[in-house]
Amino acid sequence: MLRGAIVGVGNIALQGHVPAWRRRRDVEIVAGTDARPAQRTALATHLPGARWYDSADALFADARLDFVDIATPPSSHAPLIRGALDRGLHVLCEKPLVHSLDDLGSLRALAEARGRVLHTVHNWHHAPIVRRTATLVREGAIGRVTRVDWHTLRTRPAAAGDGDEANWRLDPQIAGGGVLADHGWHVFYIVQRWIGEAPQSVSARLETRRHTGWAVEDTATVRLTYARATAEILLTWAADERRNWAAVTGTDGTIELQDDTLVVTRAGNGTSRWPCPPALSGGGYHPDWFDAVAEQFLAEVAGQGPRGANLDEASLCVALERSARASSLAGGRGVALGEVSG
Repeated sequence: MLRGAIVGVGNIALQGHVPAWRRRRDVEIVAGTDARPAQRTALATHLPGARWYDSADALFADARLDFVDIATPPSSHAPLIRGALDRGLHVLCEKPLVHSLDDLGSLRALAEARGRVLHTVHNWHHAPIVRRTATLVREGAIGRVTRVDWHTLRTRPAAAGDGDEANWRLDPQIAGGGVLADHGWHVFYIVQRWIGEAPQSVSARLETRRHTGWAVEDTATVRLTYARATAEILLTWAADERRNWAAVTGTDGTIELQDDTLVVTRAGNGTSRWPCPPALSGGGYHPDWFDAVAEQFLAEVAGQGPRGANLDEASLCVALERSARASSLAGGRGVALGEVSG
């Protein structure tokens, strides 16, 4: 039985992570902490046997743990990860893991030096419609992928408090940016797996189309250029509807993701449709998607399978976001992936 703790007792932890942990028989969540003292009541409600700590430092120092599950706002990730690794704990952390390649490199080196696992929550890999698309691509159902289009349409960011004034997603010092920081990470790791090669350059434009009073972008258009493929990505909090749509185009056909329905068109073989609920636009908690994340994390902790693939994806996501921001500042010009550092 592994002993874990929740750091950050907010919506994603309580509605996404905790239900999945409670289903397991090889893990017990024994402690929790949050910068907001009021969350002590929420911890007691969802995990009655877990001990509350007033700070992460107190939890790291006192609780007898094997790992921590960090579900705090992004600006706190790096120091919390470092503190946990220094105490010899394995770390599972929500995305975006960090926003700096320097931070990611130093934390990865620290994890290796301590012999501990650092793993990011890439839960959208396990959405049924995304998983089925990845299988079809891997099996060659549409030939070689030449283009991916992705749209994430929202009318506003996910709630993270009582109204916009309390939403950390609108504070660039906490969130690291707007819609690109919040949604881009998911799209980047999904597209990478579908295309299967490293992107060469990024061009992007970040805008505030509707919510002009915000200090972060509400819309991002991003183009990723590969040796033999392209990806066109639209992310917005300024839409009139809530919807996800994507299309994967190959040399022999197309896979279209219509939120909760998969449509496959093959050259000479007509069109097939499969329902794949739940809809990608249905929200981000999905304990069933987190089940697979926890399984992969615990397999790494147990030394089963190679380490590093998840952090390789995280490194790519950091590099793509930084390159997209650099491109937007340069008027949308293409930025080579290795051109931006730090």
